[in-house]
Amino acid sequence: MSDVPSTYTGAVKPGGPADVRELGGLTVTKVAVDTQMSNNCYLLRCRSTGDQLLIDAAAEPETLLPLIGEALATVVTTHQHWDHHRALADIVETTGAAALAGEPDAAAITDATGVPISRTLAHGDTITVGDCTLEVIALRGHTPGSVALLYRDAEGTPHLWTGDSLFPGGVGNTQQDPVRFAQLLDDVEQRVFATLPDGTWFYPGHGDDSTLGAERPHLAEWRERGW
Repeated sequence: MSDVPSTYTGAVKPGGPADVRELGGLTVTKVAVDTQMSNNCYLLRCRSTGDQLLIDAAAEPETLLPLIGEALATVVTTHQHWDHHRALADIVETTGAAALAGEPDAAAITDATGVPISRTLAHGDTITVGDCTLEVIALRGHTPGSVALLYRDAEGTPHLWTGDSLFPGGVGNTQQDPVRFAQLLDDVEQRVFATLPDGTWFYPGHGDDSTLGAERPHLAEWRERGW
């Protein structure tokens, strides 16, 4: 299948090279930025049209812009936390890309970056990258407006970019707030694990990738431990 990685591992480090994989309709480039926070940024390129979308302009425009090249249509900020949008203003100014974010987080992102949000996102919305479609999954709890993006590859398994809402080993930080934790885990269980197959590959905002199948057996454990 087209999305079976031959050399791709998803293990990237700030200052190191990007990792690239080819899916049925998208080329995915993963790069880590900022030695302190080690944020992941993902550049998605439609293989038939060349259109591009960046997930999280987290930091280091000097790292991101050479990967982007001449044209970028869209930047999606997965949530409002400061470490996920420090390069947003530079990327938008240089490329003219439209800035998108979950509606509940949009004002906070604009306040922090000075970048107007061109389009706010809600659960069930779609975003196009050339001929490819990404589905918006709202995952509330880490922040009110956190979003994940789902690509259903016609030639392989689904692919999901989760921001800081889902990682290998658990859901995102909810600052020991039981209400926020329950909401996030509920959303992750109902909107991700209940609807997508085990082969779904997911890409988090920090660290290594995983699959839903690797994490599914631990859902009850996460709920029991409360984080």
